[in-house]
Amino acid sequence: MDAMTLVQHYGKLDIFLTMTCNPSWPEIKNHLLDTDEAQNRPDLITRIFRAKIEQLKEDLFKKHLFGHVAAYTYVIEFQKRGFLHAHFLIILKEQSKMFSPEEYDKIVCAELPDRHKAPYLYSLVIKHMLHGPCGSMNPSNPCMKQNHKCKNNYPKDFSEYTKHEKNSYPIYRRRDDGSKIYIKEHELDNRWIVPYNPYLLAKYDCHINVEIYSAIEAVKYIYKYIYKGHDRVMYQLTAEQANQIIDEIKNFQSTRWVCAPEPIWRIYAFDLSVINPSVILLHLHLENYQSMYFDENRPLTDIITDDRLSRTMLTEFFAMNRTNEHAESLNLLYKEFPQHFVWDADDRIWYTRKKGQVIGRVITAHPIEGERYYLRILLMHVRKPTSFDDLKTVNGYLASSFKEAAEL
Repeated sequence: MDAMTLVQHYGKLDIFLTMTCNPSWPEIKNHLLDTDEAQNRPDLITRIFRAKIEQLKEDLFKKHLFGHVAAYTYVIEFQKRGFLHAHFLIILKEQSKMFSPEEYDKIVCAELPDRHKAPYLYSLVIKHMLHGPCGSMNPSNPCMKQNHKCKNNYPKDFSEYTKHEKNSYPIYRRRDDGSKIYIKEHELDNRWIVPYNPYLLAKYDCHINVEIYSAIEAVKYIYKYIYKGHDRVMYQLTAEQANQIIDEIKNFQSTRWVCAPEPIWRIYAFDLSVINPSVILLHLHLENYQSMYFDENRPLTDIITDDRLSRTMLTEFFAMNRTNEHAESLNLLYKEFPQHFVWDADDRIWYTRKKGQVIGRVITAHPIEGERYYLRILLMHVRKPTSFDDLKTVNGYLASSFKEAAEL
């Protein structure tokens, strides 16, 4: 929900980028013994991959490789075979957004490069960016579904130029120019190329898929995809004969799969996910129904007289709109307040923001919660409220409930 808040504030995402660890990186190979293998050194793989991610972030967000970035989020995932990969979702600023297929071609390529003009890039595309083969060439490929079709819809169709499609990704330029490569005794052409950025592929020497996101229909799907959670596995331990009939439903065990790099990543305290700008969660409660935290040994009379304990983000938002001239002049919604003010959790007050950029998100309320749900609706639409009663006041009439005020 925090990631979807970026979409509400900045609009749809523009670029979807996936980067996978390459165990053949020189930085890894140079630190292995002659008898060692990369998968036996999760500490080395983890540190090298994290360094590559930091370098990629510098290219994207400081050197503005694709343009000036308004917001981004990324998560780190751990594959069952033991190698890491990262998913980036990037929203560009208005002046850097891409609106035509010609602009897409400046960032994404889905063709084999000329093997004579760019031999190094050609070798990397062959090594990292070829899909399959699958389908009739290899029916047992992991990408094959029960209907005997590739879940990624390879091979793609030839296309003389890039164009928009009905779904979220454009149809990239894949010309039938005679370029072919033989993989596993099968002939592959441009229809099997995974979209990539030539500069990033040449620099990072790994599978680094770059997609332009041209529509908004599947925004929620993409965000849920990168936050889908831990890998899981179904397994069974049995000492019976192999030919015995197994009741899979009765013996089902749903477990979390943890590969070696994941605990190393956590031990080093590297970020598993990042959202920029940060999203601040805003309190939501009915009048006099806020939570209060205090020392159990503190006298009750002190607790009752301590006004600070009853302050929340919401009550102090009302107070600022009553007493602070700057807050009054800004005429803000509750969710917009953190963009201009900072919450001090110790003193429980708002003070003027001097630096940094954040986005506010009001805690979700379900319709079955009744008044709390309608309170949230009013907070999302009424600017500069000064109290709970002020929220319930519509054209001078004080409604009996938040529901009545929202319906008015």
